[in-house]
Order: sequence, then structure tokens, then C-alpha cells
Amino acid sequence: MALPIALQLYTLREAMASDFVGVIHKVAELGYAGVEVAGVIYDHTTPKAAAQLFKDLGLTVAGAHESLPLGGDKNAVLDRMATLDTTRLICPWRPPEQFKSADSIKAVCDELNTADEVARQNELTLLYHNHWFEYELVGGRPANQIMLEYLSPTVQLEIDTYWVQVGGQNPAQVVKDLGLRAPLLHIKDGPADNRENPMTAVGEGVMDWEAIIGAGQGATEWLIVELDRCATDMLEAVRKSYVYLTGKGFARGR
Repeated sequence: MALPIALQLYTLREAMASDFVGVIHKVAELGYAGVEVAGVIYDHTTPKAAAQLFKDLGLTVAGAHESLPLGGDKNAVLDRMATLDTTRLICPWRPPEQFKSADSIKAVCDELNTADEVARQNELTLLYHNHWFEYELVGGRPANQIMLEYLSPTVQLEIDTYWVQVGGQNPAQVVKDLGLRAPLLHIKDGPADNRENPMTAVGEGVMDWEAIIGAGQGATEWLIVELDRCATDMLEAVRKSYVYLTGKGFARGR
């Protein structure tokens, strides 16, 4: 069954800098069913105005990349989540140097577990979004496996399938093994040989989408296109990605 498709708005950060409203209208016109919010949008709008725009255009907020709801950020984060009317609070990353040892990975997980308690108290689900370094070896073991030992089982994962492959693991196997714990998949494409090369529109790179998306059958709830950078026009790559995923029957739009 085709899954709803969203766009991580970080993808269009450069275009949004000059015309935020126009870019969001274009995303809706392309057919995307939803968006995933990144903090960069608040350089151009307010949470309230963004939420109203998404609502007016029929775009579901699939989740929000946010600061952890801890310390001085706590109330502001919770307020933004409520305004956006989304329940998935996604930690977008922790610095690579925090994944160099089992002890430093445990410290990351302890912080995430504390944030998860706050999230659950406020009827939110906390997810962690990976890059490549969580899938590299630490002391002979994949860092992500160490994370799973220390993370609370209520912390979910947003699997960036491209970065899993760059990190040296099989994204289809990772998605399959995580099952219901990975309801959101980031979908990006390209050579997947290192973290520096430009990405491509989905369908124009090396990623095996039939295997990856198939591995999440019954567990994945959203496919979320995200391109960090691209050698071609980004909006055109966003369009091509939508056309590919819906044309193959992997995704459905509005």
C-alpha cells in the first residue's frame, strides 16, 4: 500500500529564504501530502503563521525537527509542537564526536531518555534522526547497536536510509529489524559512497527503494523526502522525487 509522502523543509532552505510562502505553496502544488518542519523555517516565519499556512494548503505536519524539551528550551519547544499540531518531536542530530565511544554514546542516550520522559508527559513521541556516524563502527561494534542498548524502548527512530548506507550498513535490513520502532523514513538518493558528494533526485541514485520501502511494510507511516544538497536545481529534484515515488506506487500525495 502506498504511503503518504512529505517533504523535510530543510531541503528548500535556500529558496525559502527569499519566498517562504511561495515555496510552501509550490510544495502543495506538487502534491506532497505533508511537510516535516525544520527550525530553519523560523528565520522566515512564526510557528503560528506556518501552522496556519500548512492548514490552509492541506499539508499535514508529519513531525518537527526540534531542540530537546529540556532546560531553558523546554516550554518554547512544547509551545511550538502544540502550535504546529504534531505529536512527533524529532531530535535531528547529536555531534559526531559524541559517538566515538560507548560511554559517550550512553551519555547521548541518557539525555534522549530524559527528553523522552518530558515528551511522553506532554503526549508527544520523541524520535532520533541518524546521520552516517551512528552506523559506523565504535570499538568493533556499530554505534547504532550500542544506542539501542541504552535508549528507552519508547524512543523511536527516524531512519535516514541514505546515511545508513553511507555509514556502511544495509538500510533495508535496518528498517526491517527496527519494525514499528521506525515509523518515519527519510528518503534521499545519490551515490551513497561518502558524505560529501552531491545527492540526486530520488530514483536517480543507487538506493534500492523497492527493498528499503518494502522492508518497512506494516511499520512505516510516512516517507519523507530530504535532500541535503544537490548538483541540480533543488525544487526540480523535489518534483522529480515526488514523481518517482508516486509513479512507482511507493507513495501517495494529497
